[in-house]
Order: sequence, then C-alpha cells, then structure tokens
Amino acid sequence: MPRLTEVLAELDALWPPERAEQWDAVGTVCGDPDAEVDRVLFAVDPVQEVADEAIALGAQLLVTHHPLYLRGTTTVAASHFKGRVVHTLIKHDVALHVAHTNADTADPGVSDALAGALDLRVVGPLVPENGLGRICELDPPETLRAFAARAARRLPATAQGIRVAGDLDAPVRRVAVSGGSGDSLFDAVRAAGVDAFLTADLRHHPASEATQHTPLGLVDAAHWATEWPWCELAAAQLDEISDRRGWNLRVHVSKTVTDPWAAHHTSPVAHHTSPGAPN
Repeated sequence: MPRLTEVLAELDALWPPERAEQWDAVGTVCGDPDAEVDRVLFAVDPVQEVADEAIALGAQLLVTHHPLYLRGTTTVAASHFKGRVVHTLIKHDVALHVAHTNADTADPGVSDALAGALDLRVVGPLVPENGLGRICELDPPETLRAFAARAARRLPATAQGIRVAGDLDAPVRRVAVSGGSGDSLFDAVRAAGVDAFLTADLRHHPASEATQHTPLGLVDAAHWATEWPWCELAAAQLDEISDRRGWNLRVHVSKTVTDPWAAHHTSPVAHHTSPGAPN
C-alpha cells in the first residue's frame, strides 16, 4: 500500500496548489504522512455526514472539493461543528485533503466534469488567462427549454432543481459552463458570444443585468450539483494513477447529498408583470 504522502503527491500533480486563488485554503487539513492508504473517498463537502461515511467505508483518505476552514481558525475544538469533523477524522486515522480553485482551473477540472455530465463537447476555456470555465457546443443544437431539461435529468437531484431565464424557445448551440458560483463571470460569458450559461448561485441583479444586455439564456443549478460530477472525474483519475503505480487503491465517490436545501415549494407560474396584491 502507498503511504499518504505518496498519494498526496499525485493529487498535487493533478491539481497543483499554486494554481489556487490566493484567498483559497487547499491542501491537507489533517493526516499522518507516513500512514498507509488503501481506500479513498471523494466528496464535495467536508461535513460530519461525509466524515462518518468515510469512517464507515474504512477509508484512510477523504478528498473534498470545498475547504473545511476557508477563512482560517484559531481553534479545532470539538464544541464547534468544524472542529468535530477534525476530531472525528483524526480519531479514526482518516486524512482530509482539499482541492478547490486549483481543481476549478485544472485541465481536466470541475467544469470539464460538468460539461461531461451533460454530454457537451468542450471547445476551450471560458477564461483563457486562468483556465476557469469551459465553452461547449451542442451537436445538434436544441432549445433553451430542452437544454435546461437536459441539465435537470443529468445533474444530481436537489431541492432547488434548475432555474431558467431567457426565451425558452431560443436555439442553443454554444454554451458556457462553470461549476459552482458563476455570476462573477458574466463579462467573459458575454465576450464568448454563447447562447446560454450554465452555472450555480446566480444572484438577482447580475442575472437581471445579463438578460437585459443580451438574449443570453441562463441555467442556474444547485452549487453542489454542478460540482459533484468532479468527484467522479477525480476518482477516475486516481484510479488510473493507482493502476499505473500498482497501488490497488479502492476509490469511492460519496453519494451523500450535502446540498443544504431540503425542500422546494413551486409557486404558480410566474409572468413578467406586476405581481399584484397579496392574498
């Protein structure tokens, strides 16, 4: 069996930590570099349910996309839920490693996995300077309505589902995709001349301005759902490395839904007119 330090060296080669944004917190949170590893679990969020899943699975390494301590901390006391995760993992000899914005800009990375989940053909990066996002093409083109339905079918189910803005009958040939929060990318999306933008966490004002500027279609999925496909991609990459190195690792992807929203109650069909007086 490989040691943890050997596995982490391969993961850092896939997602170099120096490619992470300066504000990010990537890398190893806890773990003994000399510990042996034979089972690995990939997940989006380092929450207690996922830590418990790693333990039940018998994994020695948990790799997550989201950091546990994004803004730093002065304590890992188990009286706080994040500290409890650390205590749980250390107590059961499970290492935690994070690949966040360094996985977003990797090639292949988070947006490649998102494009692959929807069976889109990637033609290039959305932001060439850092490799963030992807520009894709549909063969053959379809309506915005059909494209949104494709996203709903192929991404993991969440309470939010898929929100759509724009002309539902407009043809969609070129699409920009970006896993996770994407409304900071609207300038790049407009410059790319795409017909639709698939991402997550779209806020009211950026979305409203985007639809006023251009006939751009917006497809807004849950943050977790747009990033979960990366777990499958990352697991496949580590599987290939394991086979090449003769490690015989058992690599798993968490199916635990860690999207924070529990339910969605649909309003009557909205029309872009005055909402009228409340009942």
